[in-house]
Amino acid sequence: MSFTPDLVAELNTLIHFDLGSTQQGIKIHSNADPAIIAATRRLHAKGLVTLVDGGYLTSLGRDAVEHAQAALTILTSLPPPTTG
Repeated sequence: MSFTPDLVAELNTLIHFDLGSTQQGIKIHSNADPAIIAATRRLHAKGLVTLVDGGYLTSLGRDAVEHAQAALTILTSLPPPTTG
């Protein structure tokens, strides 16, 4: 299995949530990029966010964001210097 454009859009949507506060959600407006609107609807259908247009993270959504942010950090950090 590989990352499809739909999954990438979902990951990009998830990383916009602030894990520092459970009281802060996101709102995807009707004039947003259609791919992001569709991604947010899929995240809601999967039980990761509370509302079809964003809202708050569910417990499962919070876990997903933690992992997505960790993967992003790992993949965007500089590789360790090679020795030898």
